[in-house]
Amino acid sequence: MKFRFFKFYSLLILVFLFLSCTNPNKEYASMLIYGGTIYTVDSTTPTVEAVATKGNKIIFTGSLKEAEKFKNNETKLIDLKGKTMTPGLIEGHGHFMGLGYNELNLDLMSTTSYQDIVDAVAERVKTAKPGEWITGRGWHQSKWDSMPAETVHGFQTHYLLSEISPDNPVYLRHASGHAGFANEKAMEIAGLVNLSLDGVKKYEVEGGEVLVDALGRPTGVFNERAQTLITQHIPDRTPESDIKAFELAVEACQKNGITSFHDAGIPKETIELYKKMKADGKMNTRIYAMLTGWDKDLLNEWFEKGTMVDEDHLFTIRSVKLNCDGALGSRGAWLLEPYSDRPNHFGHETLPMEFVKETALNGLKHGFQVCSHAIGDRANREILDRYEIAFNEIPESANDHRFRIEHAQHLHPEDIPRFAELSVIPAMQAVHMSSDRPWAIDRLGEKRIKEGAYMWQDLLQSGVAIVNGTDVPVEPLNPIPSFYASVSRKTLKGTPEGGYEPEQKMTREQALKSYTLDAAFGAFEEDIKGSISVGKLADFTIYNQDIMTVAEDKILDTKVMMTIFNGDIVYTLPK
Repeated sequence: MKFRFFKFYSLLILVFLFLSCTNPNKEYASMLIYGGTIYTVDSTTPTVEAVATKGNKIIFTGSLKEAEKFKNNETKLIDLKGKTMTPGLIEGHGHFMGLGYNELNLDLMSTTSYQDIVDAVAERVKTAKPGEWITGRGWHQSKWDSMPAETVHGFQTHYLLSEISPDNPVYLRHASGHAGFANEKAMEIAGLVNLSLDGVKKYEVEGGEVLVDALGRPTGVFNERAQTLITQHIPDRTPESDIKAFELAVEACQKNGITSFHDAGIPKETIELYKKMKADGKMNTRIYAMLTGWDKDLLNEWFEKGTMVDEDHLFTIRSVKLNCDGALGSRGAWLLEPYSDRPNHFGHETLPMEFVKETALNGLKHGFQVCSHAIGDRANREILDRYEIAFNEIPESANDHRFRIEHAQHLHPEDIPRFAELSVIPAMQAVHMSSDRPWAIDRLGEKRIKEGAYMWQDLLQSGVAIVNGTDVPVEPLNPIPSFYASVSRKTLKGTPEGGYEPEQKMTREQALKSYTLDAAFGAFEEDIKGSISVGKLADFTIYNQDIMTVAEDKILDTKVMMTIFNGDIVYTLPK
């Protein structure tokens, strides 16, 4: 009897030991990814063989042999079959609803002449109702193959556009968003067609300009804040169109491997839309939103109630966007010296610098990051000056402010080291160099270009992080051209040989980091995303080839094969 009891007791101990060794509480993976090159952007282990996730979190990175211990019958296996994976890409500066509406309205990004614009509008007129507004975006006169015979300050005039659309008002935003082009019907609605009748030769508004010809007649081009003379008459968007545009923007992000999006300036209505989309389970891209600085009441409301950091990491508000100058293409960027191709013109200060200082102080007091749009060298200097005043006035609140300058495209050499000295983050869209550099030299001249344009490596070597992106819909959302521009300093046609100012090229490691971990840092989110590390969110982008080793002239052939967001496959490239 005692012997049987001893045997039974011994068996119980063996069972207990077996169960202990097999660890019944062990975490099993919901997804196991292996079979290709995996770049982690984690300096401790730059590449790994496998990644295991559970739900929306990473639970293991390392060797495939070790990863297989996290596998059970319910684990979804993803064999990369030689493809390459990185952390989910982060669009560091874009306009989410602008992306969506570009899909709904006329997309003029691919136009190469004024006639292309006229043809696109003529086609839309065929289906438009009488009096219905026709809107679009994407034209850029400096990128056209040829210019029309009649121009004013380097821009086309409205007559051809007005001729093909006499009854439908037309307003077409410049690719930069900092200018627009209207036909006669739109200007008639705005009360501007007969501007010359009072002998007015030039019509200016604070922070903007209506371009007119030698007789004082408006050409149809409205620069910077003068655009509101037209846009205030365009009917408001509908709730239905907003939802459709939002859904199209999410689809575009997933298709392009973008799992997070820094939305550069949203109004109250968009905030409410995003809240609804999250509540409805449609927030399938992480949005880090900047409050629009055009609405002072909105800013004051949020300063009073504080930041909104989403525990689900889907929709966060903790920053403010200020638009402080215009774009180089429309000659609205605010410069220290006149434009080389328009003497006596310095661009536009589109927001009073006193307001920048006031907002910087409020941001520090209430925990909001301030992100200021600045393209011209004067705008960059003036903003750095205002930031510095605020930091000195409230030093106890300036320890980890992460204030940003959006674009930071053209800098005076003396201001380049100030970014690191003040811990200000430059959010720079590398693809702008590729698109703009061939004609930017006409605006600025060789000296200013070589000493201060798109100074990526100088900024990186000074010790600051760079946040990359596209400024969509100014440029297409596709991150691959921006990555290519970062490392090649060439146009998308592969010119010039060796790249423009090649000493400013990013390394491929720097370029990838600017789209992942550094972009996460620019949003206070480096602890939850930006690298493939245990405990971080399971957001990944998978490519058809190795963007870190493929020949430079083959980078643009890269395709996003799969996007994994929040631990789920949300996009697979159709076969």
